[in-house]
Amino acid sequence: MCMGRSLVGLIYCSCYLACYITNKYVLSVLKFTYPTLFQGWQTFVGGLLLHVSWKLGWVEISSGSRSPVLTWLPASLLFVGVIYAGSRALSRLAIPVFLTLHNVAEVIICGCQKCFWKEKTSLAKLCSAFFLLAAAGCLPFSDTKFDPDGYFWAAIHFLCVGAYEIVRTSRKPSTISDIDQQYLNYIFSVVLLAFASHPTGDLFSVLGFPFLSFYRFHGSCCASGVLGFFLMLSTAKLRSLVAPAQYAAWRFLAKVLTAALSVLLFDMTLTSATVGCLLLTALGEALLIFSEKKSC
Repeated sequence: MCMGRSLVGLIYCSCYLACYITNKYVLSVLKFTYPTLFQGWQTFVGGLLLHVSWKLGWVEISSGSRSPVLTWLPASLLFVGVIYAGSRALSRLAIPVFLTLHNVAEVIICGCQKCFWKEKTSLAKLCSAFFLLAAAGCLPFSDTKFDPDGYFWAAIHFLCVGAYEIVRTSRKPSTISDIDQQYLNYIFSVVLLAFASHPTGDLFSVLGFPFLSFYRFHGSCCASGVLGFFLMLSTAKLRSLVAPAQYAAWRFLAKVLTAALSVLLFDMTLTSATVGCLLLTALGEALLIFSEKKSC
């Protein structure tokens, strides 16, 4: 059983790394900055593969009453905000910067638990939230390639991530499984992003994209969709097999590996202040894992 969990954890880390690197390549190197089309394609591929997996009996998707489905729609709307804003932010920001800002979602979740749900919060978790917020707050002042639009979309992204996780966790125990939730997210995202592609101008602007007929663009887009699906699947599987602290540890490892490799693959200027912010957010995540372990 332990070996099985470790294997799932390694698959999760590999998918996390490959997914971020592939998306960054498409968004920043190829400069395919049409988020309604890119995210619409990814969710279409993910939804299609999940539907095929269901029909083949590899995963289980509930086909019960409509009531739980309708109550999940606000979360699906937040999911669209997560992927759309995340795509806009990742196209402008280095991966380590993006992940540091992404971690502010944990602060939002912690604040909700403390202020609204009146949960008892350990000192380690409070320190973790402080370090994560401080790292994200100091990062714009040390980022030599500061991009206001990138930071704006990153803020929208982590607000949506925090709200989405609050909605998701507040429904536990839920009649909708993690796979069911993601299936609904895929369907809702494809429909909404398809309709949004025309008002945003992406539908016609993409015709001027210089790599539209290049095989490396086609291959990267296909890889991004497939990798996103396997990342979702491995995330759901890992969450079902391990305790929250162990899942947080695997996620931390995936982020560290992704951030480290991205520095080698993509252009990023590292100053002592920037490295300090990255180390501070790593310390915050480590404390978060410790607090999760203590609460088990």
